[in-house]
Amino acid sequence: MFHFDRGLKLTRPDLAVDFRRRQPRGFISHAHTDHMARHELALCTPATAELYRLRLGPRRVMEVHYRTTIEWGGLRLTAYPAGHCLGSAMLLADDGHRTLLYTGDFKLGASATAEAAELPRADVLVMECTFGSPVYRFPPREEIVGELRALVRRILDWNRTPVVHAYALGKSQEVIKLLTDDGIPVLQHEDVYRVSCVYQKLGASLGPMVVYPGHHVDGHAIVAPPGRGRLAKLPGLRRPVHIAVTGWALHQGTRGRWAVDYALPLSDHASYDELFSTIEQVEPREIYCTHGPEVDRFVQRLCDAGHIAYRLGAGRQRRLF
Repeated sequence: MFHFDRGLKLTRPDLAVDFRRRQPRGFISHAHTDHMARHELALCTPATAELYRLRLGPRRVMEVHYRTTIEWGGLRLTAYPAGHCLGSAMLLADDGHRTLLYTGDFKLGASATAEAAELPRADVLVMECTFGSPVYRFPPREEIVGELRALVRRILDWNRTPVVHAYALGKSQEVIKLLTDDGIPVLQHEDVYRVSCVYQKLGASLGPMVVYPGHHVDGHAIVAPPGRGRLAKLPGLRRPVHIAVTGWALHQGTRGRWAVDYALPLSDHASYDELFSTIEQVEPREIYCTHGPEVDRFVQRLCDAGHIAYRLGAGRQRRLF
């Protein structure tokens, strides 16, 4: 059913899955740049198609809708929500004998801007494990959201400017929605604003949409991509206080690496415990793990727990017929 060719491929239709190099046919789970390329034909959800074209220009796309099965190259393919960002999808492949579920990047918890993840059962699970270390057991989401809102308001009370650093696609829109829902006005970095306009077009309301006007505005939070270099597009910031929102916040070195004053663990990836919960729900016979700095250790943890698990592309990787 599948093989490894510097990435996951569904064998019968020669369908590349989340390849970063151009392919004749590629499934794109979501529109982050580390999961896509300028394929000759891309299969993805309608929302991902819009964001894919925003980032890589006009592309030929075949849209696949959640929970709608299509016949493709001898397989039955069904997309399910992944909970990671708008349009993100898992892919279930069925050859009539065995089933394979590819998660892509996913999250089981709540989201303000993405449809909640759904996990069908499958014989083979190919799972991202970004946070495959027990360090990454996140506090309850409502606590993190409350802390973010309180911190932003506190900084505004200091007559300073809260600058929330979040990835331009997905996390930024989540932060904007969480802040505007709480009555906190937000100005957006232009890279964030371009993505937010697509979200709004697709019906994901984010509240008042205002791009940073090129000068300081009292009483507003700023949402911008990570990296101090991006601040060149935010001239006139007055006494900024920098906040990173990332699952990596639980690592003690994150504040230094991101060059921020605060780091909060608001994640759009599955936590360590959610990875195990995923396995319980999918009930696979075999698990293949991908992504994350501790893939090999996580695979060993799964094996120690009694699962048949491998790192994708390593060791006993093989085709399934």
